[in-house]
Amino acid sequence: MAKNMNKRRIFVASFLLGASVSLFGQTNTGGITPEMLDEIKQAYKNTPQDRAIHNAIANNDINKLAVNNASKNNFDNYFSIRVNSKGITDQKSSGRCWLFSGLNVFRAKAMAEKGMGEFQFSQIYPFFWDQLEKANLFLQGIIDTRNKPMDDKMVEWLFKHPLSDGGQFTGISDILGKYGVVPSEVMVETNSSNNTSRMAQLISWKLKEFGLQLREMAAAGKKEPELEKQKTEMLGTVYRMLVLNLGEPPTHFTWTRKDKNGKPVETKEYTPKSFFDEFIGVDLTENYVMLMNDPSREFYKLYEIDYDRHRYDGRNWTYVNLPLDDIKEMAIASLKDSTMMYFSCDVGKFFDRERGVLDVDYYDYEALMGTTFGMDKKERIQTFASGSSHAMTLMAVDIDTKTGKATKWMVENSWGSGANGGHLIMTDEWFNEYMFRLVVEKKYVTEKVKEVLKQTPTRLPAWDPMFADEY
Repeated sequence: MAKNMNKRRIFVASFLLGASVSLFGQTNTGGITPEMLDEIKQAYKNTPQDRAIHNAIANNDINKLAVNNASKNNFDNYFSIRVNSKGITDQKSSGRCWLFSGLNVFRAKAMAEKGMGEFQFSQIYPFFWDQLEKANLFLQGIIDTRNKPMDDKMVEWLFKHPLSDGGQFTGISDILGKYGVVPSEVMVETNSSNNTSRMAQLISWKLKEFGLQLREMAAAGKKEPELEKQKTEMLGTVYRMLVLNLGEPPTHFTWTRKDKNGKPVETKEYTPKSFFDEFIGVDLTENYVMLMNDPSREFYKLYEIDYDRHRYDGRNWTYVNLPLDDIKEMAIASLKDSTMMYFSCDVGKFFDRERGVLDVDYYDYEALMGTTFGMDKKERIQTFASGSSHAMTLMAVDIDTKTGKATKWMVENSWGSGANGGHLIMTDEWFNEYMFRLVVEKKYVTEKVKEVLKQTPTRLPAWDPMFADEY
């Protein structure tokens, strides 16, 4: 009997071992064999040069070793067309660059039109409403998809992205248009607004818990009105958490406008909406156009991305996909008219933060690593190697007098003071490779782009690479 049991065990073990190939999709080919490993090892020759590079990299920052000194020494900060900066802001340890950038565009216009001196819109005020609206966007999305399985791609996407402090110009349009704005001194920053990660994590945990509860209610036969009522109660919990972290937004306030010399001009009672009407005063959805350079898709087409909004009752932001020369033409027209723009890019690539420089020739990684990095912009987008990651305010361009072409650009950043007084300078070549979005006023849009805006937009899914929030 024991012998038969042992034979049976050996048979079962052998069967499972053989079956593991089909059970787990594994095969005997495709792995690294000893012979293959010997061949792979030949790439490292252990030459004096290889050893010297290894010793250098092992004890130093790769970026410091890869600096191209020729590029470093061939750079100036003169700009032939420049809109004067109105003061550097600091988003600190938060992902609110999109909010700072958008408000900085409107701040510059308000200061010029009203003849004001130092002035800032409150960033924490619209951020409060942004977080509440995003919570509602998530919970309503859960209600809308309640009959889909948990492994449905849209359901998975919702639970992966319940809340974010990042965003883009869509949020400027959605939130400011509904809730208005206030001056910075009317609602001031808190530790949680300057350091958003912990608050965002706690609210995200709660939202995911709420999402599961709504799905359980739907599975138990609860109808949509009951789910909507429960959602309102859930949002009450989120509202309280936001107030505890950020304070309660004002509904009205008294504020004194001052001139450039700091002298009082006018004291009035405002609501956030009346302040918006007086100091911004335009329909943000209708007055601004988002331009995109995405070579992985057809140019001169209108696109929108599902759930690319900050309010459930907002509008998915649409963008016109264009070649770079078209975008530059409108950017230069805006700067010539002393108008800054919301601008976003992949800021982490070829960036020397100490000098505030973005230059594709600044780091020579190929020489250091002894290989090439050959993907173009289209391929980087397709492989998720590059995408829009940070928003800033485009404020200057330098034009070559001989060719009439741009040679470099400058943005007002929101990381506080630093190199170039808190501004970043990018070469035109870097602009070509890592610029993604630019938002311009409609009056600077070309006739060709106006025709594209008449198209019915192609809707892309929420998980499209171009959805990426800016931080």
